[in-house]
Amino acid sequence: MFSRLTRPQALAVCALPVVALIATAVFAPLPFSVAQPGLTANVLGKNKGTQVITISGAPARDTRGQLRMTTIEATSPDTRVSLPDVVDSWFRSDRAVMPRDSVYPSGDSVKEIERHNEAQMKESQNAATDAALGYLGLDGKDVKVSLKLADVGGPSAGLLFSLGIVDKLDGDGTGGDLTGGRVIAGTGTIEADGKVGAVGGVALKTQAARRDGATVFLVPKAECADARAELPKGLRLVPVTSLKGAVSSLVALETGKGSVPSC
Repeated sequence: MFSRLTRPQALAVCALPVVALIATAVFAPLPFSVAQPGLTANVLGKNKGTQVITISGAPARDTRGQLRMTTIEATSPDTRVSLPDVVDSWFRSDRAVMPRDSVYPSGDSVKEIERHNEAQMKESQNAATDAALGYLGLDGKDVKVSLKLADVGGPSAGLLFSLGIVDKLDGDGTGGDLTGGRVIAGTGTIEADGKVGAVGGVALKTQAARRDGATVFLVPKAECADARAELPKGLRLVPVTSLKGAVSSLVALETGKGSVPSC
């Protein structure tokens, strides 16, 4: 024999599965990564006590100013990101929610991802050296360039590496510095022929750049809209598509002669 439930009791019983489902949804891990502005490093100087750019086979200039490569920091591939984490990040300008697969290759372990990022960084360094020496008309057999940047992986520092090599070897071509004494930051991949490519995460990188004193930010032209989205006050965007164009823009900024493109 069954006793009848009162209406409140029936509602409570029916609500239990719903509450359980909501609780599961709230605390279950989601396939996202949360990113924030990361470190920046001056490629013209030292990083963690080690010179970033070392040149042999040609005299290197003493430089003023800074060329800061920028990064984002994302939750690791094995971090549990829940619904509250995602909702909180949606309402913050210094956070971004991205599909985990767009940040880390699907199915790779943390060690495999680290090795992948290190390989990309090495390829980027080689391309950056080739692009810079090619731009200057120098032979890589005569001039040797060593690039070292601890705890950073991926290809997005390529443009800044190339600019750093150009600044150390030739400056603005007339005895001055590419930076004009400024703190210049930026991001972008680079190919051996000097072509600059998009990287992602630029809205967070502009925040990292301004935090660390930059007043100018070099951004791949294709990502101008993303860079403008959360642009910090006091930071000027300069779009670039090639190493040659980036150098020309910096020289124009320094000398006040010639046009400087804007996003």
